[in-house]
Amino acid sequence: MASEHAQHDPMRTTCCPCGCGHHESSDGVSRRTFLQGAGGAAVFGAALTGLSWSSVSAAENDGQAGPIRKPLIVKPILTYSTPKPRPQVSWRNWGGIQTQADADKELGLIRRELAALKKRADYPVEFQRPVGVRNKAELDKLTDLDQVDAYIIYAAGGGMDMFDALSKRGKDIILFCRHKSGPVYLWYEIISPRYLRQHTDTLKVKGMDDGDVVIDSQDEILWRLRALCGLKNTMGTRIVAVGGPAAWAQPRDVVPNLVRKIWKFDMQTLAYKDLGELIKAARADKAAVKRAKQRAAAYLKDNNLTLETKRSFVENGFLLEQVFRGVMKEADCQALTINGCMGTIMPLAETSACLTLSLLNDAHYLAFCESDFVVIPSGVLLGNISGMPVFLNDPTYPHDGVITLAHCTAPRKMNGKDLEPVRIMTHFESDYGAAPKVEMSKGQMTTNIAPDFASKRWVGLTGEIIDAPFMDICRSQIDINFGCCSQKLAERMPGFHWMTGYGDYMKELGYACKKVGITFENLTV
Repeated sequence: MASEHAQHDPMRTTCCPCGCGHHESSDGVSRRTFLQGAGGAAVFGAALTGLSWSSVSAAENDGQAGPIRKPLIVKPILTYSTPKPRPQVSWRNWGGIQTQADADKELGLIRRELAALKKRADYPVEFQRPVGVRNKAELDKLTDLDQVDAYIIYAAGGGMDMFDALSKRGKDIILFCRHKSGPVYLWYEIISPRYLRQHTDTLKVKGMDDGDVVIDSQDEILWRLRALCGLKNTMGTRIVAVGGPAAWAQPRDVVPNLVRKIWKFDMQTLAYKDLGELIKAARADKAAVKRAKQRAAAYLKDNNLTLETKRSFVENGFLLEQVFRGVMKEADCQALTINGCMGTIMPLAETSACLTLSLLNDAHYLAFCESDFVVIPSGVLLGNISGMPVFLNDPTYPHDGVITLAHCTAPRKMNGKDLEPVRIMTHFESDYGAAPKVEMSKGQMTTNIAPDFASKRWVGLTGEIIDAPFMDICRSQIDINFGCCSQKLAERMPGFHWMTGYGDYMKELGYACKKVGITFENLTV
């Protein structure tokens, strides 16, 4: 049998590399891939079976909004010493904290700084009450060290045996030292040669480097904690994969298993046969259909919206969204992706899934087309870092400092709250269904991620939206101007699909990626 990816039609009519729109059977699993995947379990994960419309409908109607990010729990620890004077000998180290009174005053300053940080944070974070320890014996008396996500070590003094003991617990650590923001710290002098390099010329502490050191700046703490909050909410993501997980132009048993290994994703496969039964039952539910029509009518009243496709496609899109909401609630998932979305979904839903996915993203779910797990982790991470929807897209070839990014599933609330103007049209390649042409804001800065197929290297760069054109390509489309050399970007960009979001999160992405062993190459700098 010829390879499924051996021959690509250069005149393909979908984003699928083989041009067929999907590789699956009606259940989302080809016989060949099933046999390659050790019975399917290694590749497709747990199967969502036994879902009934009554339970799905009840879950969808429970009144809850989309998922909320879990807070990052942080323990602040002040390390210090209270040396006693001795005659004619060096009895104290560098530093402005030498007495218990000094330490108590410093703990008060730390509490005030953390309270101010919490007010500024645009992500959920909880700070435990700062504690001070002078030695490892006092550190060992703390009973909650394993019940938090991260430590901030305020390294005013003390021995590095305390740092070693904390690093062995496997938590993320930020090492904070004062220069001018308060009493100068001992470790402002020796954090690099004595601890990070362990009296050598190379880094020696596993899982820590100079990027974990902050001097004085509360802003530097703030963005690092933002990255760690996003990472916490990304690790172990439970996601519904309609038709099973896949990867653009890659063997389906490779990339999803890498994602499980690196990101600990829990992929719940919903077969198209079972989805079809749910959609059929939803259509027979007069109350569900009425609600979908009412929601569609309210959506279409938006003055910043123009309808350029059949109204029934929009109504069917809202009904499909209700089905997906219920499925995610039943499966205890915060994310969803569709395999074969340009072919298989249309006969079942009698619309395209484009508008449906846009609606889910606007409701703060993480919803993606194509089930491409090469790029999905980057979207989950960026969404969890920024707290805003993200745009999975097809990149083009960079030239003259410009690249076009396009797809048919863009969210409208790209800044997390405001609806961008939109034209509701057909899905471009099929000229069917309902797809949003979101008119993204010109002048808006964007974060753009290009992950590689091997889950080893991500390329990132910022850009500025300079146009939202209307070419004969996927409906939502933007031209962005980027800061690096076009040739460099062309040579360095890996994989295929990109992920784009509003704002600049380059530092956070780089910080989070290093925690899971992925190299993040920031082309903006």
